[in-house]
Amino acid sequence: QVQLVESGGGLVQAGGSLRLACAASGRTFSDYAMGWFRQAPGKERVIVAAINWSGGTTYYADSVKGRGTISRDNAKNTVYLQVNSLKPEDTAVYYCAAGRTFSRITSTRQQVDAWGQGTLVTVSS
Repeated sequence: QVQLVESGGGLVQAGGSLRLACAASGRTFSDYAMGWFRQAPGKERVIVAAINWSGGTTYYADSVKGRGTISRDNAKNTVYLQVNSLKPEDTAVYYCAAGRTFSRITSTRQQVDAWGQGTLVTVSS
């Protein structure tokens, strides 16, 4: 099982940017597709972005398309999420996730093999 630890959350002003990082340990990082999900207060957890094992394929939810960039560094066992032009509606707990395949992690069933503990991002207006 892979273990995931997120960092980089906090309070950000609207219009600003954030960069989250997720460090993985325990299993071979490049065996996994990776994703970022978020859960806003009172709402379900939803996918934000995903990336395949090599970084060659990415997915973005409409909510961050054009503003977000997911990337990974397999040498550092780390996946990143950069979001620009932040909006108050981006406020949520952001979770890093690992999945056996890209199709599983982007599935509507959220077929995730491991979750991080989450990091809170608050965007003030």
